[in-house]
Amino acid sequence: MPPFLAFEDKDPGISSRVPLVLVHGHPFDRTMWQPQLTEFAATRRVIAPDLRGYGASPVTPGKVPLARHAQDITDLLDHLGVDAFVLAGLSMGGQIAMECAARSGDRIRGLVLADTFPEAETPEGRRGREAMADRLLAEGMRGYADEVLEKMVAPYADPEVKAHVHRMMTATSPQGAAAALRGRAERPDYRALLATLPVPALVLVGADDTYTPVAGAEAMHASLPDSVLHVVEGAAHLPNLERPEEFNRALAQFLARLDG
Repeated sequence: MPPFLAFEDKDPGISSRVPLVLVHGHPFDRTMWQPQLTEFAATRRVIAPDLRGYGASPVTPGKVPLARHAQDITDLLDHLGVDAFVLAGLSMGGQIAMECAARSGDRIRGLVLADTFPEAETPEGRRGREAMADRLLAEGMRGYADEVLEKMVAPYADPEVKAHVHRMMTATSPQGAAAALRGRAERPDYRALLATLPVPALVLVGADDTYTPVAGAEAMHASLPDSVLHVVEGAAHLPNLERPEEFNRALAQFLARLDG
């Protein structure tokens, strides 16, 4: 059994509502989900782990594939006694959620895919992720964080949101981020999986996201057998932080359907 992930577990006690598991993206940590923890934890169990190599979780140098992240989440949920749950992931977290669906989909009651995409990496993309991993190990996180901040969130985002996102990125271990980048570069293609997914899905995307544009979210929505698409206006790659009220509304509507 690997070291358990650091996590936040908000359990309001006895509840018939399906627990919600939140998987953050790169290079962030579980505080990325603070608006959702605040909104939903009063009425259902909400679990937000720090992925291996991020936040307060242990770092594994070298390479950490998505399958390793997915197994960590499964082990954590086993430890917590969570049998069935709604799984939500953003960006890399969405790809980890897809890997979880491939490995233990019978436990997932609903899937939330935010600002992510299912395709395998291209050869050019693999080279780019390897080069970025090398750069982070050599230079640390600050230069990268400065460069990508206004792609992670829109240039017009609230200054406090920008500051939070920048803090998460600069606090991330370069070794952890590099290992995840190398593992993510080798991810499989999840498109065939999504086309056969038997559970309801919610696809969310920021209207101004340049990393995972709206067209990609529309393609995922079209391929999923039972899905809802919600485009969050006035947001880029992190609509859960940039427009939390709208993001939470869409998520609440989806969860209400599953609870019913």
